[in-house]
Amino acid sequence: MSAIFNFQSLLTVILLLICTCAYIRALAPSLLDKNKTGLLGIFWKCARIGERKSPWVACCCVVMAFSILFLQ
Repeated sequence: MSAIFNFQSLLTVILLLICTCAYIRALAPSLLDKNKTGLLGIFWKCARIGERKSPWVACCCVVMAFSILFLQ
C-alpha cells in the first residue's frame, strides 16, 4: 500500500521530511535559505517547523518509533 493511502505511513513520511530538512539546514543553511518561495520553499518551511517546534517534533519521533516498533 502506498504511503498516500495509509495515514500512519503518511505521517511518518512528513515527520522524516521535517527532521531531514532541519538537519540539512543546520549543516548547510545556504542550501535551503535561497529557496524560500515556490515548490522548493516547502523544504525551507519544513526546516523552520523542525527548528521552531523541535521539542514537539522530537516527541512525535519517539511516539512514531514506539508505535512502529511495538504496535505493528
